Amino acid sequence: MRRKDLVVVGNGMATCRLLDELVSRGARDRYNITVFGEEPGGAYSRVLLSKVLAGEAPDSIVTKPPAWYERNGVKLVSGASVERLDTAARMVVTEGAAAHRYDVAVIATGSRPLVPPLEGMTTAEGDLRPGVFVYRTMDDCLRMRGHARAGDNAIVVGGGLLGLEAAKVLSDMGLHVTVIHVAKGLMNAQLDQMGGDMLEQQIERCGIFVRTGRTVEAICGDEVVEGIRLDDGSVLPADMVILACGVRPRVDVARASGLPINKGIVVNDTMATQVPGVYAIGECAEHRGKLYGIVTPIWEQAAVLADLLTGANPQARYRGSKLYSRLKVAGVDVTSMGSVEPELESDEVLQIVETRKCTYRKLVLRDGRLLGAMFVGNTAASAALVQLFDRNDPLPADPLEVLCAGGGAGAAAQSERMICNCNKVSESALREAIQGGACTLEAVCAATKAGTGCGSCRSEVAQIVARHAPAEEPPAGRIVAAG
Repeated sequence: MRRKDLVVVGNGMATCRLLDELVSRGARDRYNITVFGEEPGGAYSRVLLSKVLAGEAPDSIVTKPPAWYERNGVKLVSGASVERLDTAARMVVTEGAAAHRYDVAVIATGSRPLVPPLEGMTTAEGDLRPGVFVYRTMDDCLRMRGHARAGDNAIVVGGGLLGLEAAKVLSDMGLHVTVIHVAKGLMNAQLDQMGGDMLEQQIERCGIFVRTGRTVEAICGDEVVEGIRLDDGSVLPADMVILACGVRPRVDVARASGLPINKGIVVNDTMATQVPGVYAIGECAEHRGKLYGIVTPIWEQAAVLADLLTGANPQARYRGSKLYSRLKVAGVDVTSMGSVEPELESDEVLQIVETRKCTYRKLVLRDGRLLGAMFVGNTAASAALVQLFDRNDPLPADPLEVLCAGGGAGAAAQSERMICNCNKVSESALREAIQGGACTLEAVCAATKAGTGCGSCRSEVAQIVARHAPAEEPPAGRIVAAG
């Protein structure tokens, strides 16, 4: 039987996961797989970009080096710009009009940064002027790192996750950092006003200034960036400006190919577009009117599509995902799940605010079950609650017991608590991997996939490894002092 040609457009995190799912299901027996990626080299974890900005080697966040593709029979075409699909002829058309045949095509082009049209932002040629950066790719981070100097003033435009990550790294590098955010509260997509206020106070304690409810109107300076002008007329000094204003689905290839577009590429429960043989997953895909920009839903989409393409489960369907985010934001633990505001008059809200510690805990309940929750600073109860949320189990008669007692889990429940929500890895699974011989953080992550999604659980995985991995025995003949 002739193997079919499977082409994936895009080489980001969605593609990376799809390849894992395909390879694990024996897709090489069915398909010749080709991946087109615009950036040079293999895939890397975009959620770990702050590590590169902080000075770590780019290879430290690479999840699939070029050798992986070769070893697994996948053809990688890097540095390639796909212009469109000729869906009638089933050809991928790349820059320069080169064409490549496909039987099945998957579009996983992700998203592009949302760049506001600020006065003074660009050169006469339309490029970003020196000192102005977007925060989206590895090259962006390397350019920012090369420009940043201790003692300089940096303005970060955007108070979401990426903007706050960049602010914390630049502050740690010795820059004077101010975050400008258009909404009244930070991370307003995940947090309510109180949660945003508590996060703001914690971030300002780190020495980062925050201005919420303000917009940037212009970037000032002639030859170099010298400052920004806000909508209230005030001017702040700046040696560099980082734009982290959110993202929008990247649908250029799909639009040029004649695929139906709404907010994203419209797909059904099989992740198929309305054009035969063409699928879409990840941030560029719109499913039942929703876009997903966090790891877990994209992982679930990849698994469904791999099941269908390989025949591993012809009945697999993607029905949507429950939203859950567990983040480390500028050094502050933040968890958000479900609806963080009541939707019906009968919904109940429980809140605990500790103003001195700047921590905040909130539950939204409906009929004794968890509709949503958020935690800022104190996230001890979140691991137990996310399991109740996933299973839609009823909460205890007094939900405050869960909120105050850090979940109130006994030894058995503690062992089963979810550590890595992206890959559904429990503490017991981590301990089994350690008992099986994985005794370092890297080995445990490789064995279980914990910490390979959004990366926010790696510190907790490291703590479990430190507690349960056997201590190294000293080399023979070496005298070790006691006490």
